[in-house]
Amino acid sequence: MAEIELSEEDLQKGVAIQGYAGSFHQEAARLFLGDRINVIPCATFRDVVRIASDATLSAGAVMAIENSIAGSILPNYNLLQKSELRIVGEVYLQIRQHLMVNPGVSLDDIKEVHSHPMALLQCMDYLDKRPWKLLETEDTALSAKHIHQHRSKHIAAIASQAAAELYGLDIIAPDIHTLKNNYTRFLILRREGEAETIAKVDKSSLYFETDHSQGSLARVLTRIAEGGINLSKLQSFPIPGSQWKYFFHVDMEFDTEEQFQDVLHDLRKLTLDLKVYGIYKKGTTA
Repeated sequence: MAEIELSEEDLQKGVAIQGYAGSFHQEAARLFLGDRINVIPCATFRDVVRIASDATLSAGAVMAIENSIAGSILPNYNLLQKSELRIVGEVYLQIRQHLMVNPGVSLDDIKEVHSHPMALLQCMDYLDKRPWKLLETEDTALSAKHIHQHRSKHIAAIASQAAAELYGLDIIAPDIHTLKNNYTRFLILRREGEAETIAKVDKSSLYFETDHSQGSLARVLTRIAEGGINLSKLQSFPIPGSQWKYFFHVDMEFDTEEQFQDVLHDLRKLTLDLKVYGIYKKGTTA
């Protein structure tokens, strides 16, 4: 069931994702927005934000922001800060990597394995035990698409179950990733003015900059704690052109929106610049 109900027009227009059909981004989009949502494949995250910002091209975007193993995708925070997009939700997707081949191909037939470098790294314990040549590609789902298109008899891909289903491939070895507790957090983005009003919100993401005087960051963090708000993420970024000055991205979890707004009112007085990316419901890894 979709977390947010989009209009029929928006479902058809679709959301921008990084990657291709069958990617983990598409899985996240369907998990949050429903199976009927169209996706607009993009080569880069910069393209994702550009297309998501244009009402004639999309209804928004789904964008990965961090992984439980690899950490934050730092460039995406900068893209978000410079955009007018708003976070309306988040979804945590368990990343399950599968080895897939064309029908009829056996493990003994495999000579090469193709996938995104991160996927190959996530499966290295399994791959190190085999004499296969590993080839890095730009996308897991695209790797699956290529072996399907070329009817490869000696090449396997590492990708998602959705990619296997989409391209008619057999999963010859499921769940070959080394660490099983592997989640990626995706943000659901809509344009400012089109973001839905969400009931029972309990999380917000925002950016702020202090005056960089002694204790300025401590005063901000103290007010957040005094307000009974859980600071679930604090990420610092250097300010371009400055000498060792930083701005901060934070994720805050709270019980009521009134509680958050009360703290936010004081934070505006304690910071030089502050921007709320969105107020939404926190996702779960269940």
